[in-house]
Amino acid sequence: MQRLIADKEDTEQVFHIIEALNGRSFEKNFYAFVESPEGQALLEKREYLPPLLDDHDWIRELPEGTVGRAYIDFMEREGLTAQGLVEESEKFRGAVRDYNDDMLWYGNRLRDTHDLFHVLSGYGRDALGEASLLAFTYSQTPGLGVIFISFVGTRQIMKSVPKEARVMDCFREGKRNGAAASKIIREDIRALMHEPLNAARKRLNIARPDAYLHALDVCANRGLVIDQIGLAPNEFQAAA
Repeated sequence: MQRLIADKEDTEQVFHIIEALNGRSFEKNFYAFVESPEGQALLEKREYLPPLLDDHDWIRELPEGTVGRAYIDFMEREGLTAQGLVEESEKFRGAVRDYNDDMLWYGNRLRDTHDLFHVLSGYGRDALGEASLLAFTYSQTPGLGVIFISFVGTRQIMKSVPKEARVMDCFREGKRNGAAASKIIREDIRALMHEPLNAARKRLNIARPDAYLHALDVCANRGLVIDQIGLAPNEFQAAA
């Protein structure tokens, strides 16, 4: 955790923490997924997402304002690729990637949709946005490792920002918004990319992250940049 606090881009540490703390939560989440009609349909297709998500040519043909267009704008702005996250995870996994079973496919899907969660939830890639998104993710797919990173990260940010930012409200909001939303992991990602972003958020019952946007505003008004604690452009904020 100290290594992750020192460099939030050191994504490999996330996998170590989750592996250490999650117990059997991964298996429980997997079985809940495969017992759902949506999960069964997706498991039958077993589509591997990184090539789909990194092929920006077809996504650029989608109308402006769709989830897909928002996704590639986000990825290009942040200098990210889905394959990059794969490479980070494989530093930790090693030979595990050679197994072609349903649980590995599900674990890959959780990993590969992380940045899409950013776009849908409205949480940026600044440190507070990442911590809040992990709280959101915890409520979607519970695991002690994820909520541990979220809580400790949020507490760390508290040391550097004004009290008026109320950053612990962001942690609680992330959990609340994630619990209220439909299970994004059960969505057909290809079809989701075609939806207008605002319509998709409404259908999935994803609330506006007001506490997070408030914290960003407080910090910006004080001339603070949240990155270790970067303020990231945010479409919820732009729409407000």
